[in-house]
Amino acid sequence: MPRSSRCASLKRSWGFRLIAGSLAVASKRLEHLFPQLPQQPGYFKRRRRLADTLEWLLGVFASQSPGSQDNLLLVDSTPVACAQSRETVRRSQLADAADYGWCASHSRYFWGFRLHAIFAPDGTPRALALTSPKADERDVALVLLARCDRRGGEILLGDKGYAGRAFAQAVRDLDATIVRPRRRDEPGRGPHLAPIRQRIESIFWTCKDLLTLERHGARTLAGLRERVLQRFVCLAAAVALNHQLGRPSRALVNYCAYSRGLRPRTLSCADTPGSRRMAASTMLWCSCSRT
Repeated sequence: MPRSSRCASLKRSWGFRLIAGSLAVASKRLEHLFPQLPQQPGYFKRRRRLADTLEWLLGVFASQSPGSQDNLLLVDSTPVACAQSRETVRRSQLADAADYGWCASHSRYFWGFRLHAIFAPDGTPRALALTSPKADERDVALVLLARCDRRGGEILLGDKGYAGRAFAQAVRDLDATIVRPRRRDEPGRGPHLAPIRQRIESIFWTCKDLLTLERHGARTLAGLRERVLQRFVCLAAAVALNHQLGRPSRALVNYCAYSRGLRPRTLSCADTPGSRRMAASTMLWCSCSRT
């Protein structure tokens, strides 16, 4: 078997094992909530049918968190890779929409999409968009900002990629203010934003690692949409539950930083014992509903 085919087979088998393990654990620990759980084929079909419900539920959970009214917004984007080999790119059903892009944080090219998002500092999703990696992130940020439910006067916190006088003026026209670090070719001293910027990086890390968005395994646009929505519904549900439990700022340690001998960083508050059960229940409810 060619190496690329073997890697694709391993990726598919890992995704199926992940779903099978989740259903097995749910049948033991969440039986009182879900007395009748579907098999894997039924699970995928129901999740596909409930994609619009997932999008509605994301807004419901986000509105139950105080972050839905926060006037400080964090904007950023992250790659969502969909293939690792040229052979997979040629035969993928995503070829008409996906494209090659550059990931500056990892100094590598990827093939897939770029996920743009605006969050509140507590991790509440305010707006999401999945676009081509060649799309200008400033243009996408303006669309997301206009889509947010806002009261006006918000501060939009971004990185150096959101520079530009035209972009700053467009943000002011939407009754908001863009704040970002100073670029090397700009005079003066900019604000030190690393601590608050770390929050959105932690939110993305939570979705990609703990909620397995990095291993989504989607082969179609509809499948990718439902998988992205599923992860962010879990995140919004976890953040809302943590606020209800009175512990919205629980800190987690990045175990990958420990393994590499680096200074540990704080992750988002989505992985507490109560929120973990809430996220699992939400994921199964969205996928196992009979409606």
